Amino acid sequence: MTEDAFPRDPEAPEPARPPVTPGAPVTPGAFGGPPPPPPPAPAAPQAPRPPAYTPGSAQPRLNRPVHERYPQIRPTSGYGDPRITRTGPGPGAGTEQEPERSSKLTARLTLALTVVIGQLWGLTIVVDEWMSGDTGTAWWGAGFLCLSFLVVLGLWLLDPKDR
Repeated sequence: MTEDAFPRDPEAPEPARPPVTPGAPVTPGAFGGPPPPPPPAPAAPQAPRPPAYTPGSAQPRLNRPVHERYPQIRPTSGYGDPRITRTGPGPGAGTEQEPERSSKLTARLTLALTVVIGQLWGLTIVVDEWMSGDTGTAWWGAGFLCLSFLVVLGLWLLDPKDR
């Protein structure tokens, strides 16, 4: 087998070859010449180059054109598809149509988030007091948590048409 496991990249430079001197080698001390220099130490072996990239797959079924692999995708999928009846939001989408409603919802959301943060803070205090054995303070804290839940429930019941 003469083919290498990793084919050579055709764009890669040629590997360096050692120089070849013509004639027979001269033995040291013959004809009174200086001894030849010691041979160079062998270079560390280099890791094999990765194979050259070639598009495609080893599996022939994956090399088929897209329209053969996915027959359900037609050239007109999207803009020419009769199943699509609406193209999306119309002009003015994303702009506020009712600024009063938006400000009211933002205020209610801010208030609800403040209450939730207070509930989380209260829950840490209640658990800390309960674990330290001070159950009286823990019960007062549990009452605070119930009261804050009722505040959020009242905010929710305040404007039923806005849900």
